[in-house]
Amino acid sequence: MKVRRPYVAGSWYPGTAESLRREIERCLTHRLGYGRIPKVVENGPRLIIGLVSPHAGYMYSGPIASIGYGKLAEDGVPGSVVMIGPNHTGLGSAVSVMVEGLWETPLGSVEVDTELAKAIVEASGIVDVDDYAHRFEHSLEIQLPFLQYFYGSSFKIVPICMMLRDYDTARELGESISSSIAGRNVIILASTDFTHYEPHKVAVEKDRLAIEAILKLDAELFLERVEENDISMCGPGPVAAMIVACKKLGASKAELLGYATSGDITGDRSAVVGYASIAIYSR
Repeated sequence: MKVRRPYVAGSWYPGTAESLRREIERCLTHRLGYGRIPKVVENGPRLIIGLVSPHAGYMYSGPIASIGYGKLAEDGVPGSVVMIGPNHTGLGSAVSVMVEGLWETPLGSVEVDTELAKAIVEASGIVDVDDYAHRFEHSLEIQLPFLQYFYGSSFKIVPICMMLRDYDTARELGESISSSIAGRNVIILASTDFTHYEPHKVAVEKDRLAIEAILKLDAELFLERVEENDISMCGPGPVAAMIVACKKLGASKAELLGYATSGDITGDRSAVVGYASIAIYSR
């Protein structure tokens, strides 16, 4: 069986199970985090169908990420998570999915949902089966330990690495995801950081424009604002695809769960990166 080994364990997040669990709990209880360590509500309402989550090192974006995962834990247990992240490395195909195997982190292994992954490929003309794009890409790996902390190995994943960021690509990917997961217990997760390496006040204002469009569930407006305002977020394509999919599935509202910049963590606000957790609900 194919195994995708962790690439940034021991650097972007702790490399042992014990230290990783402690770090996740630190993020959850951080002043910018969820505020407590929630318990998983096994029979939760399962209203969250989409989630935007950051992917920097845990010391920077972990507290904001924890808010989304804390909400998710109290919402119930997903069967699978379709994870869409940007392609930082330039390796592999333009839109790449891994359709079989395991993904490992220090907290164990998570199985790829082969049936769902293949359904998404078959429903779309732009998604390639390509493992190589995922080999050195951190944007999805960073998400897994939070999911494993709460759900163990009870869920499966569909990892999608997206190099393109135009609306037509996002629309086709989003529609292929929505048609493939309709009626299933699935979360669509878009991995992205927001503005990169600008002064804190500039980053906050630019990110506000992007976040407002996400909260309106308007993928076209969102991409227009990213382009027109030169917003240097790394995952606009994944976010737009997630919005399209969620709207097709009947999403009713979105909620900003938390926002901060790296300057809020380090105190250095001269050149920051923005982080947000945003949930999209089915009703």
